[in-house]
Amino acid sequence: MLFMVVERFKNQDAAAVYARLRQQGRMMPEGLRYVSSWIEANLDRCFQLMECDDPLLFQEWIVHWHDLVEFEITPVVPSKETAAAIGREAPGR
Repeated sequence: MLFMVVERFKNQDAAAVYARLRQQGRMMPEGLRYVSSWIEANLDRCFQLMECDDPLLFQEWIVHWHDLVEFEITPVVPSKETAAAIGREAPGR
């Protein structure tokens, strides 16, 4: 399952987040997979696409970062798959 993770850097301190990342890596439990990420131009937030089958793995991961980052985690479905599902439903309406 895919998840969009929005990380808001506390105190807009992206430098502290990147320092820990360089020193300790992502610190993700096995089964939680990083796909890709994007950073806002003002360094306020990071948007990460992640994948896992057990959402509880996010709690394990967040423990390592909660002092530096506030998290919002939302399950997502690729647009192409959603369009196909909606397309199958449309004729019956």
